Amino acid sequence: MKARFKTIILSALGAMAAFTAVTYTSCKPDKCKAIRCAYGGVCNEGTCICPTGYEGPQCEIKTQDKFTGVWNVLEKGTLTSTAQYTASIEANPNGGLTDILIKHFNNYFTSDINAQVKGDTLYIPQQIVDGYIVQGTGYLTPDKYYNTHATMSIRYSVQSTVPGSPVNAYGTSDGGTIYGEPSLWNK
Repeated sequence: MKARFKTIILSALGAMAAFTAVTYTSCKPDKCKAIRCAYGGVCNEGTCICPTGYEGPQCEIKTQDKFTGVWNVLEKGTLTSTAQYTASIEANPNGGLTDILIKHFNNYFTSDINAQVKGDTLYIPQQIVDGYIVQGTGYLTPDKYYNTHATMSIRYSVQSTVPGSPVNAYGTSDGGTIYGEPSLWNK
């Protein structure tokens, strides 16, 4: 009788433990249940982890879309007078989701400037275009009310490939001194 009573008690305790475990785990909310991440994003603890080239709460924004469009530019380099002109940024059809092309850069170049974007930053890697070495970095400030409007400050330099030629600087630094004013872009 004692053995039988012991088995009944152990079975009851086992059933209660199983019931408690099921009840406890079923009460834990799934933070990703109502979250849908676009463009292959993956939900983790209620937050979308976006693939490269996408951003936003549900990965719904293509990063390069924030940069594309026609921009009004105002700039003055260390070797050039104040200039106001338009330039455009387009997605690079031969590149990835973060690659863009800048057209009519510096109010001079006839060839496109290659650049990449990540978040609100534009990177112009060092490249030779139309006989000049170009490189720089830009920072975008989106308009908080309209996705199609933004401002951007680009710090860059242009130098002829001829040895010893001077650098036309637009807000660049050599580690301590800043040369020229950053190029200001508005759309």
